[in-house]
Amino acid sequence: MDAASICTRDVVSCRRDTTLLDAARLMRDSHVGDLIVVDGPPERASPVGILTDRDVVLAVVAPGVDPSTLFVGEVMSSPAILAYAWENLWEVASRMRLHGVRRMPVMGQSGEMIGVIAFDDLLEAASGLVSSLCHAAGRQPYFEEKRRA
Repeated sequence: MDAASICTRDVVSCRRDTTLLDAARLMRDSHVGDLIVVDGPPERASPVGILTDRDVVLAVVAPGVDPSTLFVGEVMSSPAILAYAWENLWEVASRMRLHGVRRMPVMGQSGEMIGVIAFDDLLEAASGLVSSLCHAAGRQPYFEEKRRA
């Protein structure tokens, strides 16, 4: 299983010059907890950072700052830590751990952003694997009985 097979393809993004107020509204309206911050033309947008709901809380809510006075580029985590479509989940998880991130834009073969992979996506894939292994172990006695009958 690779990053492309489990990533979320619906990427919600914004630019560095978006106000935090607009970014927070975009998160709310899109029902997401992060925005991929991009540069470049829309058809070849390249991820340069990520803004999470936690970033907004720490930069705006906790200190009591007016969100219309700050821009995404001032608060985002940068540079963007990337995953690549062909990488296996162990490689992605290792990079997440190494950089202390929970979400990563996924880049395709041609350098285009194809999705976002999150810690939760990896947990879901891992739990599916563990579930399959449990079922395999549970079916062993059935097949042993069939062979001996």
